[in-house]
Amino acid sequence: MISISDLRFRYSEGGFALHVPELAVESGERVAIIGPSGSGKTTLLNLIAGICSPQSGRVVTNQVNLSGLADGARRDFRIRNIGLVFQEFELLEYLNVLDNILLPYRINASLDLTKKVRQRAVELAGMMGIGDKVSRNVRQLSQGEKQRVAVCRALLAEPPLLLADEPTGNLDPTNKDRVLDILVEYAESKGSTLVTVTHDHDLLSRFQRVIDFKQFYDLSSQVP
Repeated sequence: MISISDLRFRYSEGGFALHVPELAVESGERVAIIGPSGSGKTTLLNLIAGICSPQSGRVVTNQVNLSGLADGARRDFRIRNIGLVFQEFELLEYLNVLDNILLPYRINASLDLTKKVRQRAVELAGMMGIGDKVSRNVRQLSQGEKQRVAVCRALLAEPPLLLADEPTGNLDPTNKDRVLDILVEYAESKGSTLVTVTHDHDLLSRFQRVIDFKQFYDLSSQVP
């Protein structure tokens, strides 16, 4: 599902540099990524999703070499193939909960917004414990509720790959378990790949493999 080789990335403003010599995630794997803050874990998810492009090296996601695609092609690929849960949620505050969940279908013509899709959005909201808030503007939600809206949006199109950046970071223990259960059960039932960045070591037993990003952080300091 994910194959990275000799990836080198540096932000244009300088300071941070990332070097990943090799990394592979098999289709259907559940992988947790841990490591120090600022070591590049979120940046790695952005590279896998094609939000960022490396200066050199290869990033192959779901058999597509994203390193060779233009911005528009990467965006279309991402919407069709990847469910993203952003650490900062990336919700549109002028929309209500339901329209935020449906957003991928409104911004990409390759996704057909049908009655069945709308029904699935409402069902996902119910599973996440926010079914009574689908008509509410997201500005009226708590941080934890916004987190759950973001997870619903990521699952809506039933993607083969889920990339989640601290998906339980704003949740109380009950909802943390609920959200993680839904993510894991979805991945298992669909044969999807789940890659999660987390600082919560209590969650690690739910994953098949844990990648400690400290190894890449150490290498990043050696990038010229």
